[in-house]
Amino acid sequence: MFSRIVATGAAAGIVAGLLLTGVQHLQVTEIIRTAETYEVAAEAKPVAAHTHTHTHEQAHEHEHAHEDAHKDGHKDGHKHGGWQPEPGFERTAFTALADVSMAVGYALLLSAVLTLRGKDSNWRQGLLWGAAGYAVFFIAPSLGLPPELPGTQAAPVVARQAWWLCAAGGMAAALALLVWGRHWSLKVLAVVLLAVPHLVGAPQPAVHGGVAPPELARAFIVASALANAAFWLALGALTGHFHHRFNGAR
Repeated sequence: MFSRIVATGAAAGIVAGLLLTGVQHLQVTEIIRTAETYEVAAEAKPVAAHTHTHTHEQAHEHEHAHEDAHKDGHKDGHKHGGWQPEPGFERTAFTALADVSMAVGYALLLSAVLTLRGKDSNWRQGLLWGAAGYAVFFIAPSLGLPPELPGTQAAPVVARQAWWLCAAGGMAAALALLVWGRHWSLKVLAVVLLAVPHLVGAPQPAVHGGVAPPELARAFIVASALANAAFWLALGALTGHFHHRFNGAR
């Protein structure tokens, strides 16, 4: 049983992860790159303004100090900003690796659930499970914390992660109660679980806004929603297909 779960998760996750990378490359990556240019420009403004106040001698000394720091930063692996993959093939390769790793993890969970149900599933049932995953892991958290571009003001990470877990967990529990709950009180509890995280509200930054134009941020939200929808529906259908192939043919 364990080997079939792993085989199903690996096969579905690899294909769905590569699909996500392709969709992101077509829809999302260019928006992120554009936002990064705004972020870099915003970070350069105060540096430029500060440089203009220096005397010629001070500017010369500052230039040498910056060169030394730049060299040291290369030696230390860019210790101030951290290492980042180079644009182009390297960045795409690491994105694909991250997407496939994430997809395999989700597919393993979905494969385990389908196996524990004890019923044979195909791509149609898997598609429904994929839609449920999209609702749990993207729609519910995004209602309070929509996808953010680089340079966007945000609340502390720990607070956002805690709220994200509450929103996703509430949606998962609510869907389970709505589908399998028999008593009316369980349906009421499902509605409560759905509503509570959003009534409490997601953590917000002290100052809203970002360096990228609002229309770019809106385009990023739409592109992310479409990419995640394609990913989750494909992941569900593929997991159902491989579950049927590896379990139904025993």
